[in-house]
Amino acid sequence: MIAELASPHPLVNTLPSMLSEDPFAGSLCASFDDLLAPAVLTLDTFANYLDPATTPEDMIPWLAQWLGLGVDLNVEQARQRYELQIAGTLNATRGTRRSIATELENALGMPVDVSESGGARWSPSPGGSLPGEPQEMLSVVVHPADGQEVDLDRLDALIRSVKPAHVRHRMSVQPA
Repeated sequence: MIAELASPHPLVNTLPSMLSEDPFAGSLCASFDDLLAPAVLTLDTFANYLDPATTPEDMIPWLAQWLGLGVDLNVEQARQRYELQIAGTLNATRGTRRSIATELENALGMPVDVSESGGARWSPSPGGSLPGEPQEMLSVVVHPADGQEVDLDRLDALIRSVKPAHVRHRMSVQPA
């Protein structure tokens, strides 16, 4: 609630002229204006709640959930907003090597190399060998700068949240 919030559309202006001069009708409309002003303000500014650049800080987790993303509250707010801005691209390519690398780099704030074990299971020649390895595997290498710490439990949880569920993964940390 915002104290003394005036309604942008006073109800007394919608009354017929004979009622708009009535003190009781005017005070009744003013009471409804006080009651409805926060709802009208919220509806008038609802587009700002959907924009990652202008949504209030406490609405970021809600917006991320609405877009199918998980928000890491350990990440600074600017990174959370950036992830919301690129959510369309991330959702379209979710689970790919490029998408996984983008999400991990954004969450960790450091360079990440992601490699995968295989490719599509087809061969250009009949009876030829298939590319890649038979078991799906994702390899993640994090490159922290000097003095930067990497929480391995958090890294493992982040990888699990962005990779396909059936793909195993391994991770390592190599200083930059």
